[in-house]
This record gives sequence, structure tokens and C-alpha cells, in this order.
Amino acid sequence: MSNQGTAPQRSRITTHVLDATSGRPAEGVAVELSARGDDGWRALDDAVTDADGRISRIGPDTPPAGDYRLRFDTAAYFAALGVESFYPEVVLTFHVADDGRHVHAPLLLSPFAYSTYRGS
Repeated sequence: MSNQGTAPQRSRITTHVLDATSGRPAEGVAVELSARGDDGWRALDDAVTDADGRISRIGPDTPPAGDYRLRFDTAAYFAALGVESFYPEVVLTFHVADDGRHVHAPLLLSPFAYSTYRGS
């Protein structure tokens, strides 16, 4: 970002991807953040998970209340590992309230299953 040093270290929306098959962070997963508007979904930002499987900066620092989704490109992640998988993408849709709370949406991933929860 062009305002280095003044931006918060993390945005209000963050995520973390863990690969349940290896028990390690899922590095290199492409993730897109979108917001629901009157005319449908609109992409806001994209990022790639770091060596710890985390994305700490995606989207606006202070997103308005509303519905958002994170789309994880799981097909490319597993293809890079040479692993067959069932889900080409995982889409998490969630609501951001007008309460200023941090929204952390982690993903526990394997080639044939996934789970998520509201993190802290």
C-alpha cells in the first residue's frame, strides 16, 4: 500500500487456511474478497496466503456493514501439490455487522472436505 507506516497491520477482515492433510499452513492459496451490492457481488480485493497460511490485509480497513464472501482457489492450490481434490473452490459468505469487531474467517481444508468458523 502506498501509505506504508500509517495503515493498520491488519484489515478488519482476515483469514487463515490450514491444510488438514499435512497439518501445516496452506501457503499460496489465492483468495478474493467480494461484497454484495444491489446489483450482485462485486470483487473488492484479492490476496494470497503467506507462509503461515494467513492473509492479514484484504479489502478496506473499515468495510461497511453488509454481506461479504471470500473465494478460495483450492483447485490451483491442490494442483500445485499434485493432489486430486473435489472442490475447485470454497466460498465463505458471511455478514459484517456495524459493530467495529474484527472478522476472522479461517478455513480448515483437505482435498475432499472443509470446515470453517468465526475466529477471533
